[in-house]
Amino acid sequence: MTLPLRLSRLLAPVLMAMLVLGLAGPAMAVQPDEVLDDPALEARARDISSGLRCLVCRNESIDESNADLARDLRLLVRERLVTGDSDEQVVEFIVDRYGEYVLLNPTATGSNLVLWGAGPVLFLVALGIGAVYVRRRSRAAPQGPDEGLDAEEQARLHEILRD
Repeated sequence: MTLPLRLSRLLAPVLMAMLVLGLAGPAMAVQPDEVLDDPALEARARDISSGLRCLVCRNESIDESNADLARDLRLLVRERLVTGDSDEQVVEFIVDRYGEYVLLNPTATGSNLVLWGAGPVLFLVALGIGAVYVRRRSRAAPQGPDEGLDAEEQARLHEILRD
């Protein structure tokens, strides 16, 4: 009776690890009825879909999202590919319709340059402020505990410290 118990104690962690690893894989929400018959077109559709943001789920691609809008966008991508649009035309059509926010990796042009540059610029500003603060603090005259006290306060402080 100890062998099955010992075996189950050994297998439990292995089975849990397999379960966790199995669930950790990429979750694709593409339904079988969405898949195109032409493997080349389907590969193009998957490539385009992986770069488009689900507008409901925010930081998931439409390929990973189960939202209805993501499904509609996946179908729209496939529909445009079947009609003969190039990958760029499909992305341009969707960006024209939903705005540049639909791109998971927005372009670094126009007003987006401000957003792309704001992080590094603010980091450099923070470093400058920190350097000025540290420099001023190191130049400040060190104050002892008795400085800034009048004679009566110093006498009271010495009295307290002696007790």
